[in-house]
Amino acid sequence: MFEVACVGILCADVLAKPVDKLPEKGKLEVIDTLQLQVGGCATNAAIGLSKMGIKTALIGKVGDDGFGRFLQEVLKSEKVDISGLKVDGGVPTSASVVTISRDGERSILHCLGSNSRFSFEDVNIEIVRNSKILFIAGTFLMPEFDGEGTEKLVKFAADSGVVCCMDTAWDSTGQWMDKIKGSLVYLDWFLPSYEEARELSKEDKPEDMARLFQTKGVKNVVVKLGKNGCYVKPASKEGFYAPTYNDVQVVDTSGAGDSFCAGFLTGLVKGWDVNMCAKFANAVGSHCVMEIGTTTGIKPMKDIIRFLTEHEPGVGI
Repeated sequence: MFEVACVGILCADVLAKPVDKLPEKGKLEVIDTLQLQVGGCATNAAIGLSKMGIKTALIGKVGDDGFGRFLQEVLKSEKVDISGLKVDGGVPTSASVVTISRDGERSILHCLGSNSRFSFEDVNIEIVRNSKILFIAGTFLMPEFDGEGTEKLVKFAADSGVVCCMDTAWDSTGQWMDKIKGSLVYLDWFLPSYEEARELSKEDKPEDMARLFQTKGVKNVVVKLGKNGCYVKPASKEGFYAPTYNDVQVVDTSGAGDSFCAGFLTGLVKGWDVNMCAKFANAVGSHCVMEIGTTTGIKPMKDIIRFLTEHEPGVGI
């Protein structure tokens, strides 16, 4: 029995910092740091969850190459179950080049690779059936799974009594709501970023975004607001803003949204009230941005809770 099954994208990230501009063609710029790290929404969330003591399985696809083997070894070392991970020798592992500016913001060059070949048929249904929570992570970056495949999986999970959650990525194809509308009715929790929620809903205010998603069938909505924390609209309660922590040094924002989701899902697993889930999720996201890499800064649950007792959140928006 798993507490969370993360289904979605895995990626090897090559991180370069600081990069405030790219060199001209044929020229070279010297940087301070170049690292190979794990990445991808499902990978980041799974490792974050495992670091906080949540029994987690990861379902996805990698290539039979150096990047794929690297991801598998790191996941094993972080005690994430990868028995549901598929290895496809006919496609390279998904990878990104992430340039990080001096203020911690990042830009990404991404190769879909193995994520583009992941489909519903690759999913180990028994792992999903035997999990408390299903988390779809990286929607819009899995062309063979997005849409119909995702809808089949969340319907199966919902019918099996599994709590269904979803986060999204940026949809460069511009399909947005057309691609996910069939899945929304099965979601217990929908956790998009503000930018993605705006494209999906065509609304500017988090309250209006959440209202629109709930008319589409989503039970509970969380809109991630970056440095401003989050907006939470439960199914049968008033919505509220939860500000994040201002007294942290931002080093790298990579993986912050995935870490937030890991924190929120941790709260759901533990049965916390929604206010505590949001507060804890903001604290986990804050830890993420304090170090380079998508999961490096995530601490065990006891350390995150101690952080909550020692730091006051900001005023929010």
